[in-house]
Amino acid sequence: MNTILQVTNLEKDFKVNLKTNKILKWVNLTVYKWEIYGFLWPNWAGKTTTLKCILWFLKPTLWEVKIFWKIVGSDNSMFNKIWYTPESAYYYDHLTWLEFIIFMWQLHWLPESDCIKIWEELLDKVWLLFAKDKFVKTYSKWMKQRLWLAASLINDPDIIFWDEPMSWLDPLGRALVKQFMKTLKEKGKTIFFNTHILWDVEEVADKFGIIYNGKIICEDLVKNLEIPLEDLFIQEIQKYSDMKSIR
Repeated sequence: MNTILQVTNLEKDFKVNLKTNKILKWVNLTVYKWEIYGFLWPNWAGKTTTLKCILWFLKPTLWEVKIFWKIVGSDNSMFNKIWYTPESAYYYDHLTWLEFIIFMWQLHWLPESDCIKIWEELLDKVWLLFAKDKFVKTYSKWMKQRLWLAASLINDPDIIFWDEPMSWLDPLGRALVKQFMKTLKEKGKTIFFNTHILWDVEEVADKFGIIYNGKIICEDLVKNLEIPLEDLFIQEIQKYSDMKSIR
């Protein structure tokens, strides 16, 4: 299998009041091409920090991160084939949906004529065709979430990073996102997403990793599960929660 993301011995320290806090402790994970990877976590486990270090929004203290076998930090040419959607994304409220898409399109130096050809298709995929002329400021939380899902396809990325893509969505919205993931995988895309909704991971992911206290404590294929993922998650967290350190 072709490795598309390789994280080796990733560490991140933050200094607060002259005290060093180690947020990530030797994080190791592997994601293969065409894989859907579910990244699981309890609160304050380091999941967003991990994602920001992978994408170089935060500079790690110690690391080797490779995307498409290029080392992040020394060769960032791979970023034009990546998309990242944060958990709390910023929206330009004064723009309509179409204006927002054109703006994002131009950020990637793509011809506007191509954007016009596919914008209706994007709207239809995320059930927002009815809102094409409405200002983003009038959108509800779930509509904004779907807006960013559509934006994920703008630069035709090979790997997509989503932070909590199904938060604030009702069952219909979550079903849409899960079908979206499956369709993207069929088209040869790789998806890495953070979530705490374990049953969604069981349904759509090929592989999962659990981070706790800044370290990956469990990583496996979903098909290898012998018990429900929720039970395994609790079991693994309890295994390490009584220890002072898991390094």
